[in-house]
Amino acid sequence: MNSLGHNSELTTPAERVIVLPEANSGLPLRGDFERMARRRYQSPKPTRRGEWWTLRVWKDTFTDGKHRRTRERVRLARATMSAREVQKVADEYLRPLNQGLESLGSATNFQHYVDTTYRPVVMPGMAKSTQSRTNGVIKNYLIPAFGKLCLRDLSRLSVQRYFSEMAASELAHESKDKIRDVLSSVLVSAVDFGLLVKNPVEAIRMPAQRTGRRRSKPYVTPQQFDALLELIAEPYATMIYVAVYTGLRVSELCALRWRNVHESSISIEERYCRGDWGAPKSEASNATIAVNGCVVSRIQRLKGLTVAIKAGTGTQRYRVVKSDGPDDLVFQGLRSGKPMRDNNILSRHIKPAGRKLGLDFVNWRCLRTSHATWLKLAGADVKDAQAQMRHSRASTTLDIYQQFVPESQQRIVDKLSSLSRMVQ
Repeated sequence: MNSLGHNSELTTPAERVIVLPEANSGLPLRGDFERMARRRYQSPKPTRRGEWWTLRVWKDTFTDGKHRRTRERVRLARATMSAREVQKVADEYLRPLNQGLESLGSATNFQHYVDTTYRPVVMPGMAKSTQSRTNGVIKNYLIPAFGKLCLRDLSRLSVQRYFSEMAASELAHESKDKIRDVLSSVLVSAVDFGLLVKNPVEAIRMPAQRTGRRRSKPYVTPQQFDALLELIAEPYATMIYVAVYTGLRVSELCALRWRNVHESSISIEERYCRGDWGAPKSEASNATIAVNGCVVSRIQRLKGLTVAIKAGTGTQRYRVVKSDGPDDLVFQGLRSGKPMRDNNILSRHIKPAGRKLGLDFVNWRCLRTSHATWLKLAGADVKDAQAQMRHSRASTTLDIYQQFVPESQQRIVDKLSSLSRMVQ
């Protein structure tokens, strides 16, 4: 037992093993690492071995929660390089080790860091849906590629090589971007916690796209929406009716309470997604928006509505609204009265109805996009549309949500041609 209270065992002069009791139970702190294994100045001489100049240096690694200091032989340059130039290469290689630019924490295994720090410390702050997709990317792509490496081994070159090799992959460009974003998120957290000095993903260049990106996102016309509504049962029909005429996100619909529904407006105060309650997506999203009277009337109609559902050979009847106190939910589970799950409604009601009409693209995002596009068709001012969509920037409303409408552009072109005839 040493003076710091840690068990230590000297095996050979070439290896020192220090057991870290906190390695599997908490966040590794840089200060603790530095006390347990102080960095020594290294100045080994390059030696020629076969066709290479090599250098033997001490490296820190973590294996099974144990810190190990081992000696490694690294290749510096071809043997044809002069000894003077090789010494310069060696000095540059040793500089991060001797000047503390490479922290001891960077020896942490990538998978170990993800399992013991990133997942329990960082990911709980994400939405449930984001956590699910992030876990999928880590499991399917990052762990197979980087799981056995130390954090310090994820250099800019190694990361760039990984993404450059994706040029031949069949993955969509958006999927490649997601992999980059998740890897960057992991390494940014390592920088924040003092395990890395810099995030190597910052300056990565992604492979060029093979095809042009589809700039336009699908939306439904008012006529298509009316046909879709006819095929969906209550209370889900009212739910998508409110979604398309207000632009609310599905997480905000699931969290809507009766106190949020006013005479001619709706207030957005919470969101709910698959068991996860929280504040709206942004400050701009936490707002009160104007709604048409028909939207409020349709919501209020739910209070007196009863629906019949087949159960085996019989039929059970349920009240759509079991209680309508100020804090009760507007859209309640038919059997339990609990919050609804967006993915169940999508797969059991919206998608089947969309397929019958040949609208395979219809989903919750499509309904919000349709609302923004309808505002454009109605001639809404950009700032009004931004406020209704509750975006922080008008460019988000214009560039992402308000889609290109061929009929609208055709009317403008026709006006230009008529103007031309007048001039002639």
